[in-house]
Amino acid sequence: MIILPKSDILSSEITPKEVFEDRRRFIKQAGLGLLATSALAHSNLLLAANTPHQAAPAGYLSKSAPTLPSFTKTSYGKEEKLTPYEDVTTYNNFYEFGTSKSEPAVNSKLFKPHPWTVSIEGEVKKNKTIGIDEILKLAPLEERIYRMRCVEGWSMVIPWLGFPLAQLIKWAEPNANAKYIEFISLADSQQMSGVNLPILDWPYIEGLRMDEAMNPLTLMAVGLYGEKLPNQNGAPMRLVVPWKYGFKGAKSIVKIRFTEKMPMTTWMKAGPREYGFYANVNPQVDHPRWTQSSEKRIGAGLFAGRIKTQMFNGYAEQVGQMYAGLDLRKNF
Repeated sequence: MIILPKSDILSSEITPKEVFEDRRRFIKQAGLGLLATSALAHSNLLLAANTPHQAAPAGYLSKSAPTLPSFTKTSYGKEEKLTPYEDVTTYNNFYEFGTSKSEPAVNSKLFKPHPWTVSIEGEVKKNKTIGIDEILKLAPLEERIYRMRCVEGWSMVIPWLGFPLAQLIKWAEPNANAKYIEFISLADSQQMSGVNLPILDWPYIEGLRMDEAMNPLTLMAVGLYGEKLPNQNGAPMRLVVPWKYGFKGAKSIVKIRFTEKMPMTTWMKAGPREYGFYANVNPQVDHPRWTQSSEKRIGAGLFAGRIKTQMFNGYAEQVGQMYAGLDLRKNF
């Protein structure tokens, strides 16, 4: 008998049972059927079930985990209450490692995020490749505490480590034709068990408009809680766009392509009536299966109520001007 660690997160707290079941039907219709995991994944579950989770201690840094170069703490989100480290690292959507929230932390244990290179392509002065060690030297690292809102109706507050995406864009030297930027994640069937299943059309692709990518809030994250980014959270490098729903944050990025036309993203292709390109947090526009007017803060406890969702996830002052005149109901 497998005894999993006790959690304060219940699916019934996040979405009603009938909505959850409807989601399962949608996934099957879109070709995203939840298939049985492999024997290896099952073995890993057994191992994880008997391995206690280690939360980052006060001051964030874990003695056993490798650390990044020095970083500067910023005032971003200093008034927010952080989501516990254990929840941030064990409650994830990362379908390359499985479809349940607990699978990525288990199935990514053998994933190797180093050495790592990222290809820069498309509307740039010159196609080139950059290694993760070089990326870490592009700009000083900062800690920024951002709210993260999932389209499923749950949220977290995470202390990310990273640098403005604008710094990487500057190094990439896009030309005048670059209107959008496309992020392509790794899809390695040997290291990522989920890639062997017809969950999505691999590799995972996301995108931003250039002005969104250049916004000072847009972060290229390489760590959290003072440590290198855990495998299950998108190691070694992922996108963080705090005013958009979490699925916009491409993980384990291996290619960045600058384009003149809007890219077709993974979820737009999987569910065009439910997932748009912008995916801005908007409490006034519900997803067909999840209300967006309120959210469940993960880690707040069994009896904590839902909280009101803010327009642009609370970052309207910094980003709202980019969408002036845009119908946010049609351009969701």
